[in-house]
Amino acid sequence: MKNLILTAAALALTAGVAMAGSHSVVRLGTEGAYPPWNFINDDGEVDGFERELGDELCARAELTCEWVTNEWDSIIPNLVSGNYDAIIAGMSITDERDEVIDFTQNYTPPDPSAYVALSEDADLAGGVIAAQTGTLQAGYIAESGATLIEFATPDETIAAVKNGEADAVLADASYLQPIVDQDPDLMMVGDPVPLGDGVGMGIRESDAELRDKFDAAITAMKEDGSLNALIEKWEVSSQF
Repeated sequence: MKNLILTAAALALTAGVAMAGSHSVVRLGTEGAYPPWNFINDDGEVDGFERELGDELCARAELTCEWVTNEWDSIIPNLVSGNYDAIIAGMSITDERDEVIDFTQNYTPPDPSAYVALSEDADLAGGVIAAQTGTLQAGYIAESGATLIEFATPDETIAAVKNGEADAVLADASYLQPIVDQDPDLMMVGDPVPLGDGVGMGIRESDAELRDKFDAAITAMKEDGSLNALIEKWEVSSQF
């Protein structure tokens, strides 16, 4: 899944961290721009797989929760600064992030990434490939022989392919598939690219108690099959 550049987050550590302890209200931070994981519905509310999952985890952990949206490129710094208490935003668990924040166990297995283009002949090895800024996919392209072009939002990566600015886009297959299904000009090309170690909730390192409560709730959902049912409903990844 997405992989955030952490320079700003590391600096935020020196700006002050919210105090650990009990939370009367737990604020859940998400992007709200990455369907089917998270998005804003017609009523202006956070919706999607992670909205449904987060609400269920809070209920099982007996926590009162509210939702906060935040742009992707500052989502970790604003967690560290105390603007919210947990990230639930399609965030892959990585060693780089783990140096700045803590994670629950994963609530989805790794989701394969995929290329989408306008033609089966798109040059994936040496062409121009679009990706959202600071993601696992952007890092992967940067280390390949292709030319990386980055955009702040996932919608812009699709637009770059449509207008000829990029030969293809690399993103999570679960994000791209519904777009391809609705747009006859776009198609999946090339082979899937396995990236990441699964998706988990990001928690401040000072909030071990909160992390443990969410961990226990995730474990319970795995054991009773309800987590796999949500994954199947929203088609976000393979099941456990």
